[in-house]
Amino acid sequence: MAAKKSSKQKVERVPTVLRKGDTVMVIAGGNKAKRAIKGQVAKIRAITGAKGDRVILEGLNVFTRNKRASRPGEEGGKVQVEKSVHISNVMYYVEKLKKPVRLCKSTSADGKRVRGYKDPSSKKFVALDA
Repeated sequence: MAAKKSSKQKVERVPTVLRKGDTVMVIAGGNKAKRAIKGQVAKIRAITGAKGDRVILEGLNVFTRNKRASRPGEEGGKVQVEKSVHISNVMYYVEKLKKPVRLCKSTSADGKRVRGYKDPSSKKFVALDA
């Protein structure tokens, strides 16, 4: 007799160095319904999804939904909703360089792990969480 499969399977989270509040640039996607968001810069409002693989960006990818009044006394109408973008379509944006960079982790002199990026011109590690 075959073993019964569990209905709840463990979902593995996507490893990422990005955090809530980081400034990112959209590097791909977002061309539906004439909403081109590629190349725009925004802050991460939240990291969502079962795997943690989607981000909600402030002021980008905004759609209008029609909301019905669910109770008496509650108003219905049009509501602005920020939709999520896949985390692979955004990169950390450095204001000083005016371009997106790939984040990495390194160990500082005192043994702590810090986030940062390699400066494209000097190839030196620049720490963000110092």
